[in-house]
Amino acid sequence: MTPEAEDALAERITGALVGAAVGDALGGPVEGWSPEQITERHGGRVHGVVGPWHGDAWRTARPLAPYHKGDGHVTDDTLMTHALIRVYATVRDHLDAHAVAEHLVPDLMTNPRWIPELEAEALPLQRIFLAEKWLVARLHYGHVDPREAGVGNIVNCGAAMYMAPAGLVNAAHPAGAYAEALDIAGAHQSSYGREAAGVFAAAVAAACAPGATPASVVDACLSLAKDGTREAIDKVCEVAAGYTDFESALAPLRAAVAPYDTVGPDYRSPSLGARRPSRLHAIEELPVALGMLLVAGGDYRHAVLGSVNYGRDCDSIATMAGAIAGALGSAVPEEWAKTVAEASRLDLWEPAAALTEVTREVFARDVERRRAHERAFAGIGGPRCSG
Repeated sequence: MTPEAEDALAERITGALVGAAVGDALGGPVEGWSPEQITERHGGRVHGVVGPWHGDAWRTARPLAPYHKGDGHVTDDTLMTHALIRVYATVRDHLDAHAVAEHLVPDLMTNPRWIPELEAEALPLQRIFLAEKWLVARLHYGHVDPREAGVGNIVNCGAAMYMAPAGLVNAAHPAGAYAEALDIAGAHQSSYGREAAGVFAAAVAAACAPGATPASVVDACLSLAKDGTREAIDKVCEVAAGYTDFESALAPLRAAVAPYDTVGPDYRSPSLGARRPSRLHAIEELPVALGMLLVAGGDYRHAVLGSVNYGRDCDSIATMAGAIAGALGSAVPEEWAKTVAEASRLDLWEPAAALTEVTREVFARDVERRRAHERAFAGIGGPRCSG
């Protein structure tokens, strides 16, 4: 690998991971609200880091208490992403559902870390949402086969939101990223929640390819996605192609994804059919993130701000859009990254450096394994590879 290629890989991985964390922090304080409510609360659209929805009353104000969402604090999306990177740094190879049980779950349960939204050191388990606590209940206490532990969980974006590392370890190989993420996510999610994890990882991997564009990323997703997830991405991105400004695209993107979303129009009061397994439905977050990527033409700032002002589960939407735009090479605004890192008391760049090193090691192993298979296949009469 040439020095230039090594630098490019590091830049793509750093862009994706820092971009995901910054998107997460910008979306956190307006998560769960509608575009109209966001505009009313902030006197217009959000254009950067903002404070908590309820101001100084964040410790007790429902429905967000006791979390300090805002002021540049990352949420569980980033905490889980960094946790998965630590698993890669330990295993130093491709991961599967068993790696989640053996490494990720113990990390969540036993290693106190600074939790920005709690403004305290605590176990990550004390911050993560119910759909992520499922990992501990099923794997640590229930001793369920890790490959099947996701069955029965809330079907949501819980696994997809932290799956960027699987895409980066398989940089420029979307099919490999898709397969690995599906395996990892089997411990956490089922149905379209698991599918979204695979497709999001594929999107990040596709964004790392030389010459990648928003359109090529969407094409890679459509080539791999199944059932309702594929249909939702196709319909949302078809609509997104007609817009170049997120303000005018907010309502059309929501209308395009609505038939596939099970939560319903009132995000805080989901329907009785919400988040259940289905081959006809999809999570809302990934199709909208891809749509915003198209609207923005791949520009990080535009894609993330569009995702944030979309509302609903906008921290996860902005996490995904930010990861893909960053992997495409669009720069994350330095002032945002600096503010988020300082406010969250996190080194946003160290996980990227660690994952870059692991990615190079895994690729070298993949080459060795492939060459061994080629030799073995040739030995049983298969065609010999030239070169």
